[in-house]
Amino acid sequence: MRVLILGGSGFIGSAVAKLLSDRGNSVTALARDVSQPKRRMPQIEWISADIARLLTPEAWLPLLKDIDAVVNCAGALQDSARDNVAAVQYDAMRALYEAAGGLNIKLIVQISARAYGAAADLPFLSTKQAADDALKASGVPFVVLKPAVIIGRNTYGGSALLRALAAFPLATPLVHADAQMQFASLDDVTAAVADAVEGEIEPCSDLDLAAPETLSLSEAVAIHRQWLGLPPAPFIAVPAFVARAVASVADLLGGLGWRSPMRSTALDVAAAGVSGHFASPDRQLKSLSETLADMPAGVQELWFARLYLLKPVIFGTLSLFWILSGAIALLRFGASTQHLVEAGASSAVAAFLTFITSVADIALGLGVIARRHSSVALKGMIALSLAYLAAATFLTPGLWVDPLGPLVKVLPSIALALVALAILDER
Repeated sequence: MRVLILGGSGFIGSAVAKLLSDRGNSVTALARDVSQPKRRMPQIEWISADIARLLTPEAWLPLLKDIDAVVNCAGALQDSARDNVAAVQYDAMRALYEAAGGLNIKLIVQISARAYGAAADLPFLSTKQAADDALKASGVPFVVLKPAVIIGRNTYGGSALLRALAAFPLATPLVHADAQMQFASLDDVTAAVADAVEGEIEPCSDLDLAAPETLSLSEAVAIHRQWLGLPPAPFIAVPAFVARAVASVADLLGGLGWRSPMRSTALDVAAAGVSGHFASPDRQLKSLSETLADMPAGVQELWFARLYLLKPVIFGTLSLFWILSGAIALLRFGASTQHLVEAGASSAVAAFLTFITSVADIALGLGVIARRHSSVALKGMIALSLAYLAAATFLTPGLWVDPLGPLVKVLPSIALALVALAILDER
């Protein structure tokens, strides 16, 4: 089979692409940025495209040429600077189904979600449900798979947050600790996709994928903590208003391109719980404990879990440090230029250099919190810090032994920027 995978570089899509390729299928995967996926999985044919822009059947036709089956692993949690939920999960899918209806597409496999209860009206779930309904009405053979919370060796979004909460030191802060959750192994999900593509699942099927056990959020975190090799820790109930405030900040950061699993949609889904999935009698799915037992945690999992919640702290600290550095230099302009004058620069040159470097500091501080500019800003911070050190060493070497350590303190800033650059990638 020649299979097109939508969202091929994502948490689910990359695993599906590998398994289908390993089973002898010819796999083409679509993603917005294919530079890294091409290097990681060269056996896959990669196509760069933004699903949110494929809003007409004509836009899909070149991508569907010679394709036998489509697997939709694409999705978006919440509208942000990088995501349009309705466009990705419904508008583009409706155009895809219309295009597929006029071609010889044998099957569309849709990775969806169970929409019910208080969270069903959220755009994240309602657009998935609308897309499922449109697919069923399209006349194209389909299989809809609705997994619960997916757990795999790699992690993203809610599963990453579970690991981070499990690694919290001393005590675990939880909101909605009693919320009910069901889980599905990523291996079980990818196996179901492969079985659907290969005809082992009857077309026109709509299946839940979840282990039969239902756990509370606190129980799930405790199981993850044991998996990480950490001792048990007490839980601290976080008031809902605190969680809502954190979610509001995360939503604002979403406008800057950061896809935090702590946004308001995730909070609302967590409050409603992820449960109610029916166990399929034809498929034996692994429990959360069995899933984790099949992939023993190493130090890399522990590092990731501990760093995950520190990531916004690291970026926020860098941003604040650089913005304040530039602002203070401008506010105390005379004192700032005096160091350069004492080093032999003219007043005009000193004023010019102080102004330019102060503005550069502020620009880099602002740039690092905008996701699309953060990599460039971090590299700029490192380069400018090294330039400051080199210039100061040449012009005012005595600052190295100044009791306040103005030059020595630049070194931790460089190290923190290097750490931020190392953990910038989301998946």
